[in-house]
Amino acid sequence: MSSGVSLVRNHQLTQRVEYAYAAVADAPVRSIWVAGACPLDLEGNTVAIGDYAGQTHQVMRNLVTALEGAGAALTDVVKTTVYVASSRQGDLGAAWEVYREYMGEHDVPSTLLGVTVLGYHDQLVEVEAVAVLAGASG
Repeated sequence: MSSGVSLVRNHQLTQRVEYAYAAVADAPVRSIWVAGACPLDLEGNTVAIGDYAGQTHQVMRNLVTALEGAGAALTDVVKTTVYVASSRQGDLGAAWEVYREYMGEHDVPSTLLGVTVLGYHDQLVEVEAVAVLAGASG
């Protein structure tokens, strides 16, 4: 099944960003809201404690798995939010770099932000996503 997502790059805005400014999904679509993917292993333990990049790798693997469970892939994602428990831009950049590796050319609209704390002990990174599947029905 092909993706129902079209990414919009408005040339009246800077093109020096690593994401599209908007995404369009033509109806009918099946919408998928993915809970924030966390850096947890199968036993529920936080992995890569203290390592922003290492946690982001686990987060993205878990996001891929959650999407697959709903019949979707990263290329079906229309929007993400990347949360990083830090006030340092370097830490946000480390997480973003790994996130971009996984997203590849599918540079969907995304928000990257630093937060004070995340829900699990020693958690540094979380990514939530919205995806759509073209022409799919429940």
